[in-house]
Amino acid sequence: MQRSIELPYDECRRRLSTADVGRVAICAPDGPQIVPVNYVLDEESIIFRIAPYSLLGTRADGARLAFEVDHLDHATRAGWSVVASGPGEFVADTFETARLRMHGLLEPWAGGARPLHVRIRWTRLTGRAVGAPPPRE
Repeated sequence: MQRSIELPYDECRRRLSTADVGRVAICAPDGPQIVPVNYVLDEESIIFRIAPYSLLGTRADGARLAFEVDHLDHATRAGWSVVASGPGEFVADTFETARLRMHGLLEPWAGGARPLHVRIRWTRLTGRAVGAPPPRE
């Protein structure tokens, strides 16, 4: 059996930058919900776009959110997971949203209008790995 190791902060941040799809967890009135999103890393925060009338569009601003990204290799039974948690906030600054769009960042994969930008400024960033480390990019 392989041993699980805790990842240091810098390695957690580096691994966040290697992916572009993760999952956001939020507590909703009917219980915890997990929503897949594509995202970008912007300094010490995660940004993704959502529709205004979606679960996250109606509840993410000011809510405590968790965000998870991982990588699994079923053949070698190796992988890692990074979890960032912190308050969600709408990015209302038009200059900031224009900067993200100008650089081609954050085009939603899913169809439909997703005009709201949500930022998670993590207050906690943790990670774990098991098995052989993935190749460095």
